[in-house]
Amino acid sequence: MKLVDCYRLLGLREGASHAAVKAAYRRLARQYHPDANPGDLAAQEQFVRIAQAYEQLIEVIRPPSRPLHQAGGSQAGVSQCPELEGLWNVPAGGLVGAAAKQILPPSEGDRQLKQQIYIKLQSLLQSQRYPRAVALVEGLAQRLPQDAEVRQWQAITYQHWARQLSHTEQWDKARVYLKKALRVLSGQGKLTQELAAELARLEEQR
Repeated sequence: MKLVDCYRLLGLREGASHAAVKAAYRRLARQYHPDANPGDLAAQEQFVRIAQAYEQLIEVIRPPSRPLHQAGGSQAGVSQCPELEGLWNVPAGGLVGAAAKQILPPSEGDRQLKQQIYIKLQSLLQSQRYPRAVALVEGLAQRLPQDAEVRQWQAITYQHWARQLSHTEQWDKARVYLKKALRVLSGQGKLTQELAAELARLEEQR
C-alpha cells in the first residue's frame, strides 16, 4: 500500500504527525471494530485495512523498534496453542489468499523439515517458550520465504508472544509483534482480523 493511500484511509493529510495518526486510528478502529459491526463484512475488511495502514505509517513516522528477541525459558500466564492444530497440509490458497497460488510444491526435503519444525513449534508454544519459538519459525521462514503455511505459523507464533508480553504489561513489545504478524500475513482473513482487533485494544491503552 502506498503511503498516500495509508494517509487517505485514516482521513489524514500526507505528512500528518504521529499523534494525529494514532488518534485517527483509534477513532476509526472503534468505528469499524468487528464487535461494533457484527456480520458486516465490509466493516471488517475496512477495519483490517485501517490497521495495516496504521502499521505502515507508524513504521515510517517513528524509527523501527530495536530487535526484541530475548533469550530465556518458559513464560507463564498464557494459554496453550490450539491454532496450529490442523494447519499442516492446509491448501495454501486457503491461508493467505491469491498470493499463495504461485507457490511451487515443496521438495521432499523441505516437507520433512517443515514437519519436524511443526512438531517442535507446537511443543515450544505449548510449553510457552516463546522466544525460542520465534527464533525457530523465523529460521524456517528464511528457508522457505514463499511458503504460505510457514507464514501462517509465523503469525500465530508472533500472536502468542504478543499475548504473553501483554500479560506482563510489556505493551510496546506486544504491539511490535502484533504488527509483525499483520505484516507477515499481508492479506484478509479471520486471523488478520483477530490480530487487528488485538492491536486496536492495545492502542486503546496508550
